[in-house]
Amino acid sequence: MDWSRYKPPTYDELIHADGRPRPAARRLIEYITGLSRKDLAERQLAADLAAREMGVTFTVYSEGRNVDRTLPFDVIPRVIPRTEWARTEAGLRQRVQALNLFIDDLYGEQKILRDKVVPRAILKESVNFRAQCVGIRPPLGIWAHICGSDLVRDGDGTLYVLEDNLRIPSGVSYLLENRLVAKRVFPELFETTAILPVDDYPAQLYDTLAALSPRPGEQPVIALLTPGIYNSAYFEHCYLAQSMGVELVEGGDLHVGDDDVCYMRTVYGPRRVDVIYRRVDDLYIDPECFIKDSVLGVPGLMRAWRAGKVALANAPGAGVADDKVVYAYVPKMIRYYLDQEPILPNVPTYLCDDARQRKYVLDHLAELVVKPANESGGYGMLVGPRSTKRQREQFAKLIAARPRNYIAQPTLALSTAPVVTDTGPQPRHLDLRPFVLSRSDIYVTTGGLTRVAMKKGSLVVNSSQGGGAKDTWIVDLEESA
Repeated sequence: MDWSRYKPPTYDELIHADGRPRPAARRLIEYITGLSRKDLAERQLAADLAAREMGVTFTVYSEGRNVDRTLPFDVIPRVIPRTEWARTEAGLRQRVQALNLFIDDLYGEQKILRDKVVPRAILKESVNFRAQCVGIRPPLGIWAHICGSDLVRDGDGTLYVLEDNLRIPSGVSYLLENRLVAKRVFPELFETTAILPVDDYPAQLYDTLAALSPRPGEQPVIALLTPGIYNSAYFEHCYLAQSMGVELVEGGDLHVGDDDVCYMRTVYGPRRVDVIYRRVDDLYIDPECFIKDSVLGVPGLMRAWRAGKVALANAPGAGVADDKVVYAYVPKMIRYYLDQEPILPNVPTYLCDDARQRKYVLDHLAELVVKPANESGGYGMLVGPRSTKRQREQFAKLIAARPRNYIAQPTLALSTAPVVTDTGPQPRHLDLRPFVLSRSDIYVTTGGLTRVAMKKGSLVVNSSQGGGAKDTWIVDLEESA
């Protein structure tokens, strides 16, 4: 394989600007260099077939229909040296700790608002603040037990936190499946390179959930609550429930008794449930408290949770910090609650509810990325440099109508990594989503899910918009043979 025509437009995760491989990727690049284009194409085909055979799918909502698709997988992994990952992991631990303290404070004393570190107006207009949760303190004071923070690297090599997903972060099943596929395709490299394992996540997730049980000392009954087969992440729900050996349930499988205990319907009669890993949004989990005609949730579930008879992960209301406006204040939270300097920086962010910052945003729409505060999946964004005049005019009206709902950030020169194409390896932009589990201690996945834009020049990596995935290798250079 000839790399002489590989010309990344920005920082590349595997290749220096002068064409030399980065130290952690050297063995991988040497190995691929020894393959012909036909050999690499055959490895890619083998990976595609393996992913299909393993049933790795996601669901896309399109024109009123649900379409199951396999997630595009690029066979060339992303590589990160262990020394860099150690610092990244420390930054994620610090960040999630501060976020949980923030959520607990908001539903409790609200000291951070009283001390004017975070403006009270941000809470007043939050669509994810749940008044029903005020005064509740979940086990260990932890609200976001599972967090997925998105990281991006700029052209100068700086790794930024782009956003924090605290409601129902998804994608970890692809992280685990990608590793299985990579091992099938590159078994030789796993024998000679110290690639850190990722396969302990299901056990770590189980331990995290079990630690929440209201009946300590007894074997907890844990269930994963899914919206059902039409949900885009149904594959992941099945995968995680099976990997942990817990029940996969829908709302109709559960009921809450007059004793405020949550029960699961079984052929042997009602069985008490201690912990629910819910993959159903707040507003649908309990028609007694939220959307009255929801059939996805369980009537009385909030009552059972408030009574301490069942634990919910993530706790209802945790999404109040899953807000791109709140995101802008995370560095201040870290200083306020932990008295530490943030290890990982935020992407510079302009808040449109601030008159001065809003004027700057409106004057520079053609240069900025504008995002709604609570959308996900890359929807509702304006990528200024690739927008039309009409699109910018539409966004100016949206911002003027609801300034609290929009933030703007500079367009980063997102890093790239090579993907297999018909003309050989070509650079494509990517991001990284590590997953963090919070209990009495904090666990961070080794690396994370690398999402990659499969289209040339695209900055959108979301699977719902055509993005794919890569395996992520954290390589210990000292231990490699």
